[in-house]
Amino acid sequence: MSQSERMKQGLIYNPCDEEIMIKQIPFQDKLWEFNQLKPSDRKAKEAYMKEVFAECGDHCYIELPFHANYGGSHVHFGNYVYANSNLTLVDDGHIFVGDKVMFGPNVTVATANHPIDPELRAKGLQYNRDVHIGENVWIGAGAVIVPGVTIGKNSVIGAGSVVTKDIPENVVAVGNPCRVMREIGEHDREYYYRLDKIDRENLE
Repeated sequence: MSQSERMKQGLIYNPCDEEIMIKQIPFQDKLWEFNQLKPSDRKAKEAYMKEVFAECGDHCYIELPFHANYGGSHVHFGNYVYANSNLTLVDDGHIFVGDKVMFGPNVTVATANHPIDPELRAKGLQYNRDVHIGENVWIGAGAVIVPGVTIGKNSVIGAGSVVTKDIPENVVAVGNPCRVMREIGEHDREYYYRLDKIDRENLE
């Protein structure tokens, strides 16, 4: 079995294998070009995502710079995904992002991991576990999502959180390690910040 096949099957593999590197480096070159685009080059940004990403819906936008091990080629974006600057997607495995997800600045989503055994780690070996982020999730600034995690739809991940386990739908979760603080409820439908009331009549 080749190292590339081991990678696809989620087994421990050598990421520096020549066959793997030959496939990866062109994506990194394309990503470098992508990061040179001007903020006004919206069509070029969209064209990159449509071409390189495994999937990309409509009306997605990324503030540059953007970092991804495979240029985003293992990333699956739904519609209306927004990413603030310095989003890092360690996309050796696949990252699935639902509709209307928002990433704050300096968020990291990782799929690659390394064995705890020091002898294996010294050889530079790794394995990958996919990450799933449900629709309408908000990931706060500086959050880190580790390999294999699933975040349920509508949930909010607080700034600076380190998400090491699955997070259910419709909750606010914060901390290191990230834990559910509370469910999203009626207070959140009435107030947008502490006791600052949502003036819905003016938002139509």
